[in-house]
Amino acid sequence: MRNLVRQKASSQTTQKHNWKSTLLLSSAFAVFAAFPQAGAQETVSADTEEALTQDAIIVKGIRGSLQSALNEKRNADSLTEVIQAVDIGKLPDQNLAEVLENITGVQITRTAGIGTGVQIRGTSANRTEINGVSTVGSGSGRTGINFEDVSAAIIASLEVIKAPQANTIEGSVGGTVNLRTIRPLDLNEAVASFRVQGEHSNLSDSVSPRFSGTLGDNWDTSIGRFGLVVSGSYTEQEATTFRPRVDRDNVTISPVADINGPFLGIQFLNQDLDNFEFETINFAGTAEWEPNDNFRFYFDTVINDQEQRQASSRVQGSGVSSVIDFTLPDSFETVDFGSLDGVDLGSIQAALTGTIQGIFDNPAINASDGNLRFSSDTNSRFTNSEIFRLGTDWNFGRASGRIEGSISQSDSVTPSLNTTLNFINPNANVPSLAELNGPNDNSTPFIFDLTDGTLSFGIDFASPLAPTVEDLLNPANLLLDAVQVGSNTSDNSEDAIRFDVSYDLQDHALGLNNILTSVDAGYRYNKTSSTFSDIDTNFGTGSIDSSPSALLFQELLIAGPDNFDSADGRELAVRNFLLVDPDLAIDDFDNTLALLQAALLTTPNMVVLGDLEENASSFFDIDEETHALYAQANFEFGILRGNFGLRYVDTDINSFGNTVIGDTVTPVITTNSYNEWLPRLNISADLTDDLLLRASWTEDIRRPDFNDLSTSVSFPTGPNNAVNIGNPDLIPESVTSFDVSLDWYFAPAAVFSVAFFHKDRDDLFVTLVEDAFEDPVTGFRDITDPCEQGGIFNPVPDRNVLSDTIGNGLCVPLSTIINDTGSTTQTGIELAFQYDLSNWEDRLGWASGFGLAANYTWQDFGGGDATNDSSGRGQEIFEAINPNIGDVEAVQGLLDFSENSFNITGFYEKYGLQARARYTWRSDFRTLDTAGGASLNSTLGFPVVTESRGQLNASVNYNVTERLNIGVEAVNLLENNITQSCVNSGALTCFQGLPDRRIVFGATYAF
Repeated sequence: MRNLVRQKASSQTTQKHNWKSTLLLSSAFAVFAAFPQAGAQETVSADTEEALTQDAIIVKGIRGSLQSALNEKRNADSLTEVIQAVDIGKLPDQNLAEVLENITGVQITRTAGIGTGVQIRGTSANRTEINGVSTVGSGSGRTGINFEDVSAAIIASLEVIKAPQANTIEGSVGGTVNLRTIRPLDLNEAVASFRVQGEHSNLSDSVSPRFSGTLGDNWDTSIGRFGLVVSGSYTEQEATTFRPRVDRDNVTISPVADINGPFLGIQFLNQDLDNFEFETINFAGTAEWEPNDNFRFYFDTVINDQEQRQASSRVQGSGVSSVIDFTLPDSFETVDFGSLDGVDLGSIQAALTGTIQGIFDNPAINASDGNLRFSSDTNSRFTNSEIFRLGTDWNFGRASGRIEGSISQSDSVTPSLNTTLNFINPNANVPSLAELNGPNDNSTPFIFDLTDGTLSFGIDFASPLAPTVEDLLNPANLLLDAVQVGSNTSDNSEDAIRFDVSYDLQDHALGLNNILTSVDAGYRYNKTSSTFSDIDTNFGTGSIDSSPSALLFQELLIAGPDNFDSADGRELAVRNFLLVDPDLAIDDFDNTLALLQAALLTTPNMVVLGDLEENASSFFDIDEETHALYAQANFEFGILRGNFGLRYVDTDINSFGNTVIGDTVTPVITTNSYNEWLPRLNISADLTDDLLLRASWTEDIRRPDFNDLSTSVSFPTGPNNAVNIGNPDLIPESVTSFDVSLDWYFAPAAVFSVAFFHKDRDDLFVTLVEDAFEDPVTGFRDITDPCEQGGIFNPVPDRNVLSDTIGNGLCVPLSTIINDTGSTTQTGIELAFQYDLSNWEDRLGWASGFGLAANYTWQDFGGGDATNDSSGRGQEIFEAINPNIGDVEAVQGLLDFSENSFNITGFYEKYGLQARARYTWRSDFRTLDTAGGASLNSTLGFPVVTESRGQLNASVNYNVTERLNIGVEAVNLLENNITQSCVNSGALTCFQGLPDRRIVFGATYAF
């Protein structure tokens, strides 16, 4: 499967982009060869000046990198944060998201403990560039290249621009991240460095290799100076996370005297284990030619090849809500839901410990659930990203500038093969398979213990109805319940050309007595496109007669993971079960699918899995063209320096999609356009030699994600998952920012700074959800189209317990993105401190090697009209607590937004030893990242709250010789876990995350 997918992705890339790459490469050689040597001029190019300022190449050691970054921040014309590599190819963390976590005001989110998302000043609405060139991601978002797709080994430094200038490309709310590679003509000496490492993941119990290297040099020739740098890395990584989920969202009235009222019983159980395997190949190369002092030509290329394989196993206890009124918990806890928008939601009792048993002695009840099911999900991503940049820096007299063309492209294929097996308990008092022709009830007894927020459950082996271990591992007791197959593709690209010019006004009449130092102007054109194709086929059943026995495909089965207790030592877990081998589903896709299809053909209904074909209702192709003009004046007067300017942006959008009604596919083309004026002002005041005051006032826009503009519709497989519908009428979000900061550089490589920022945001992108109606008595949903009482009809999901009619298709929630009609604000304070004891060496000796870097961010969000409304089950709970409460709702706010965060880094550098330890903490935040496919309906209508969490990372390196360095690094050293709560922080514990601890060890050799 991997080879087939990679060939397909490669073919698509060749067909769509090969002509662009060929043209740009040809142009590179033509430009390098065509220009004559112009007259000499004593002027330094923009890239050279930048490199001299940051001194990026000669930086050595932790202290040197911190001082160099501090110097660049101090000299910048706007508020910019910088991180330099300790040495070439040695940023302080293995992952770029984790590197950014060092910066004040930056928080990150993680997948399986690996940093994958970045929030700058509380928002994910940011831009990512490489060498100033826009990047595109593997999906339909606007943030840019996925951080896990780029190895830190090929990056020399990075900057976060928090306050844009007029020449800064629009599109960011929090900041612009610019990853910088090495400039060869700025090298002071030849570079040859290689690194070999291994990473051990404790939950995966595996060691994965890493290799990286950099070669670079420059030469003086008869036709000018040439320089060449190449960096490459090969990385394998494996990470595992355990994510248990327990839904307690069904209300029942307890007859137990000491409860005396309603309580929340167990509605759903899910034991989820996600294993991620990454294989990443990165290459970065730069060629530069400086024929004379007036010209510098450059050609950059960055190539990333990412293979991400996700193999998940899920043990589900479903259908248990049918016995919720008859098998009472052994103990309860009081859940205080807190308040939302000033409304006190109150408290209710919730199941804490107990068992769940089927009811067989009362024919009127006939509650034979719960259902034990085993799922194997394989969701992979194969992405090829390429960035090419060709340009020249030039200068003549007072005029200088840059002409540059660039191509960014990313092509992804996301194959998946997901299966669910239904366990039929041979020891339960239910009809035999030969007699049973109805729902897949299997009457497996469960035991649960949610004490201290640990969401643990297992099979109640003490029950007389319990299956044995042998029963659980016997294919004869398993039926194929569902199959989902997909191979979606995403093709994204941005082609851009820009012209920038600067005119020096020093000692010029137009300089207004040398107040204006220079004026800048420029033009940028870019065409951005995003194409998505949903290629899939699905099978799902709620009945026995459509479910073939696993004996027909038992060669595909393996025992599931038995180490779910290894992260936290829990006693209760399901340790014995079978599932379809995820490795076979990925590596031998065709044969796996053929065996499942052959089994389905043995059923009386003769179910046939359709061929993989494009889902017309999900396809979209969106093109966007933008023209941008800017003018900027740079000034310096006394203690003041800075710039003011204006950026004009004009954008046209063409969106192609499909409307599908029955078998009729109707193409839909929509267009949109807008233009924006973006003023920007940045001022710095050198109050003293050590005290720097900065202030800025800027405007920017944030464009909607491409899938949010799509007119097509995609139907998920889950009965609680919302159907997302695009909105082509979305307009960009606008943000006006005010920043002021005071930096005190009280010693070499030392600073204490305080910053205040305020953002006014209009037309914020928010989610509008229309819930599907559920009968308050039966819990059933409408199964006919259209859904007059709310939601949208989805023909795909198994109805399960949401209907008494067996089959597929029912009304589910409908979700779309709209512009918030109300204005919102963000306000924050940032504090940063950095100091080391190197100046005290005469007095402290060895202790002078110690240093400290720390930062803290507080931020607040307010305003907005859009709200989240409680789901049907959530409203039922709140009305059970308080019948007069009315509709419960809350302003949406920002996702992944923590009010408080800090990190503290202690380091030591002396006698060839380099050591650092960083503790990072962030307060609770709301997110849509949940366990086991949970939706807003599962979390009572509100985004789940990830509770406050800290994490300790550390590293130790030692210079064995001047050329050889050995080291070890640790991520999540204390194995801190994740807790997620429904509705409010500290309320109902819904999910847990139990991530890896990762240890990286290796050696670096410099020639």
